Amino acid sequence: MPAHSGADRLDAASSSTQPLPPAAPTATGNGNANGIGSVPMNSNYRLRLIPHQNHKPDNYDDLQSEFTPIFFSSLERYLPPQLLNVPREAKYKYMRGILRRYSSEGDRARAKKHKEYRQKIISNYQPLYRDLYELDATTFFVPSFIEAFMASDSNIVQSIKSIMSEPAPGVYTFNMLQPRFCEKLLAEVENFEKWITETKFGVMRPNTMNKYGAVLDDIGMESMLHKLMEDFIRHISRVFFADVGGYSLDSHHGFVVQYGLNRDVELGFHVDDSEVTLNVCLGKQFSGGELFFRGVRCDKHVHNEALPEEIFEYSHVPGHAIIHRGRHRHGARPTTAGSRVNLLLWCRSAVFRELKKHNNGYASWCGDCQREKRERLIQAVSEKKAEMLRERVVHD
Repeated sequence: MPAHSGADRLDAASSSTQPLPPAAPTATGNGNANGIGSVPMNSNYRLRLIPHQNHKPDNYDDLQSEFTPIFFSSLERYLPPQLLNVPREAKYKYMRGILRRYSSEGDRARAKKHKEYRQKIISNYQPLYRDLYELDATTFFVPSFIEAFMASDSNIVQSIKSIMSEPAPGVYTFNMLQPRFCEKLLAEVENFEKWITETKFGVMRPNTMNKYGAVLDDIGMESMLHKLMEDFIRHISRVFFADVGGYSLDSHHGFVVQYGLNRDVELGFHVDDSEVTLNVCLGKQFSGGELFFRGVRCDKHVHNEALPEEIFEYSHVPGHAIIHRGRHRHGARPTTAGSRVNLLLWCRSAVFRELKKHNNGYASWCGDCQREKRERLIQAVSEKKAEMLRERVVHD
């Protein structure tokens, strides 16, 4: 099926969230330029490509900054070893200097405005279930999911693989959320929608393609969802999606989408603004709404046709998750009856995005890039054989 025909026309879904914290390849300067003070600054101090997994970063929630506090907690894991144990204020100034160098005045102004918008919601909205705002694995997840992450370091990869099904290449499904958690999150979203209606508060919807739903980060769940990404999704992504920065996920966009009567009906063919996407059905009763997939593509090949083996459809099951690369082209069939609500977590890697800017070759995760690479290799081998044959004829 052509990837650009009819219902499968490709759109680029994007969110209106704050800019990503960049992972600068080199941290340079003399200290005074960034106000770092006690932190030595020279060309030998580089942010790491691989985070310090066992390092527990400081909490920056109490600091007034144009950047969200979670950016600093995430970026701290990438600091060079010499800086991990310096005072928090020194680390903060060092990281703020990096963020300022890699973000424009416009980016910072938008981030500040969004921070004020988010704070206004959190200050006025009264949550229905406050226990949803702090991650509690025992009440959120089904036992099989929890047990998979309790394995020793030497067995964790196999343990994670044991709960996964791979119905199509690069698409993994597993049982994740308890029914009671799904019910409570659905009720929380309905409570938030009721508050919006009563207060006539103008809210930002999840992305450019979904007109209904809520950004969970904006109502106070950012820390909970960040912990979900760090403690669970990043482990999964290191196993299955290392080629798109799954080992270095450092920020997210968390939201719910709503489909059904007087809501979104379907979702056009698109790619996500993420490296890895987690999609979990919360319920309720519904028919239709299947996800359809058409292969992973880079920007150059995003409108190319899908091969037969790349065509796959997935039917949602409440509590069950599906996880895939953000560049895996997909869409949602119409929800023909009832109401469907899904939790989505777009997980991103600033390190991968920075490295991708400097990669002019083939993308290892793009199906068409790999086919072109194989074809060029075959062509090169054929040309070499022909050249050798000609040389042999000349010598004979």
